[in-house]
Parts: sequence; C-alpha cells; structure tokens
Amino acid sequence: MTGNNEGKKGLKHCAQRPTDWLLLAVPLAFAIDLIPGWKNGVVLFFVAGIAIIPLAAWLGRATEHLAARAGPAIGGLVNATFGNAPELILSLVALSKGLTVLVKASITGSIIGNILLVLGTAILAGGMRFSHQRFSQTGIRIAATALTLAVIGLIIPTIFHVTTGGVRDSVSSRGVQNLSVAVAVVLFATYFLWLIFSLITHKDLFAGENSQDNRSASRKKAPWPVPKAFTILVVAAILIAIMSEFLAGSVETTCKNLHLSELFVGVIIVAIIGNASESTAVLVAIKNQMDLALGITIGATLQVALFITPVLVFASYLIGPPMTLEFSLPEVAAITLAVGIVVLISGDGECNWLEGVQLIAVYAIIALFFYYLPESTSVQGRAIGKGRDASLQPGSGH
Repeated sequence: MTGNNEGKKGLKHCAQRPTDWLLLAVPLAFAIDLIPGWKNGVVLFFVAGIAIIPLAAWLGRATEHLAARAGPAIGGLVNATFGNAPELILSLVALSKGLTVLVKASITGSIIGNILLVLGTAILAGGMRFSHQRFSQTGIRIAATALTLAVIGLIIPTIFHVTTGGVRDSVSSRGVQNLSVAVAVVLFATYFLWLIFSLITHKDLFAGENSQDNRSASRKKAPWPVPKAFTILVVAAILIAIMSEFLAGSVETTCKNLHLSELFVGVIIVAIIGNASESTAVLVAIKNQMDLALGITIGATLQVALFITPVLVFASYLIGPPMTLEFSLPEVAAITLAVGIVVLISGDGECNWLEGVQLIAVYAIIALFFYYLPESTSVQGRAIGKGRDASLQPGSGH
C-alpha cells in the first residue's frame, strides 16, 4: 500500500512539471522517422527538437541527484561536467555528419542565448516580484571576467585569418588549424583551473547571500538512489543522442524548405533547444536567488566556451573533418556584444526588470540580424570550411 501511495505521489509530481508532457514528442519522432507515410523532414526536425527539451531536463535532474549523493566537491564537478551534456551530444552528432557550420553556430547561439535570453528572462521574471535584486558583486565580476577571457580565446583564430588577409592556401589553413588546437588546449586547461577556483579554493565568493537557505531547502528533499539516478541519466542521454540524430539529419531539408540559413538555425533554433535546461535560472530568480540564477547562466556559458568547444575540436579529429575555431564575423560580433553588455549589467551587484528587458532586446536584435543575413553567407562559410577540411585530410597532397 505504501508503495502504491509513493507511486501515485511520483506520478502527481511528474504531472506537475509542464515540460514532462513534451516527452510525448519522443515516440512521435520515432513514428515520423519509421513510418513511410509520415516521413517529413521539417516536422521531424521540430518534433525531435521539442523532444530534446524534456529529455535534457530529466538528464539535468539525474545529474543533480547524483551530485547530491557525491558530496559538495565531487558533486560540483559532476554538475560542471554533465550540466551541458545535451548540447555536447547534439553537437557531436552534428559534427559526425560534417555539419561544422551548424556546430559553430550552435556554440555562438548557446553563448548569446544563455547570457542574453535566459539571463534576461530570469532578471525580468525576478524583477516583476522584487524591485531590486542583489547578488555577489565580486563573484559575478570574476565569472564575467573569465567569460571575457574565454571569448577572447574563441575569436583569436578569426582575427588570425583576417590578419593574414583571408588567404586560403595550405599554409594559412594549416596555421588556423594549429592555432585552433593550441587555443583549445589553453581553454581546456583554463576550465579545470576555473573549477578548482570556484569549487575549492574560492568557493565562498560564489556562495551568495541565500546559499545557506538553498542548502537547507535541498536537504528537505532526499536525493534519488544512485542506481535510479544513473539509469535515468543513461536513458536520457541515449534518447537525446537519437533525437539529435533525427534533428541533424533533417536540418538541411528544413533550411531548404523554410528558406532559412544554416547559420540562423544553429545560432537561434538549435541553441534554444540546447539551452532549455538552463531555464531553471528563471525559477530561482523568481525566488529572489539571483546569485544562483547568475551562476547557472554564466556558469553554463563558461562551460560551453571552455569545455564543450575544446572537446568538439578534439573530437573532430576522430568523428569528422577537423574543426577550427574560426567563426564568421557576424558570430564574433554577436558574442563580443553579448559579453560586453553582461559585464556592464553585472558590475554594480544588483539588477532590476528593465535590465532584463534590455538583455532580451539585444538578443532579439541579434536574432533578427541572423534571420535577415543572406543565405549566401552560411553557404560560403560551409564551402570554405569544407575546402579547408579537405586540404587537411591525409593524402590530400599538403
């Protein structure tokens, strides 16, 4: 009888999460892909994208429960490692299909989406309840500085290419490739030093005013058993990989039928799908926990720039053509502007709803910019990328 009551409570708890109803998109995506009469690339693209959202949420919950079981130090490392797993899985699948332009665009979109759209929505939602919300100025300033340094590392290969005059010979291509690998190594090392700094040596700077309340509240809910959390994590990751396969396989059809550039799809649509798990920042902001909201968004952005991006560069040598860190000029401009306005807003240690509106407005302007950007821009970038990648393959004569 007790087991039945617990089961009913579990179902009720599940039903109270609106995103869980989107899990219905998972079997629907399988049906669209497997049933001949239902095959439709555009529909499959959006259904698979919708399915990734609740799967990412479940993967995030499993990660949090595993982290709670592991203790503060190891738990922080688990959260930092698996926090952006859906984005990493999606990018790896796209990379294996040679969609380098899409992968780079999704990196750009994830960065600007986290610190403009998600953070802006969180500040707006919290500001509607509280006239002024405060956060640790020192901790956020350090995180914003780290984000600035990470972005510098991402745009340096593009500056290198522009400086060399955009020459597309084998020497220039090899230089961009070698520079990208070297920068990826530096970013990867910086990420682990950042984890040591934020989780061990200076964790008090990122605790925030409400950290004690957060810990007390978390103790009231017993974490899942390790087998349950691990099983959910594995199942969610496998389903995310399959949905990513569906999404990546139908992206070209979607771009063609809807007259969208691959750059826009990567920067806006795919990035929004990948950033869905960071929506927790909005919920905690409503509870006046801005330190946590800022930590989620800026931390996730740092993870994309310092961890996921280098991993994709390294993985590209195994599963696809080598990927460089040379982004298009529109992507470089978008990242630079996004980080710049976040540094300005986070400098005074407090925020209000108008600042949230301003961040969302900047995101909307950037989204419109990529929407109206001529499709030839992404086509040209794709051709350039393929040309360079081909020149770096064994037996290419270079």
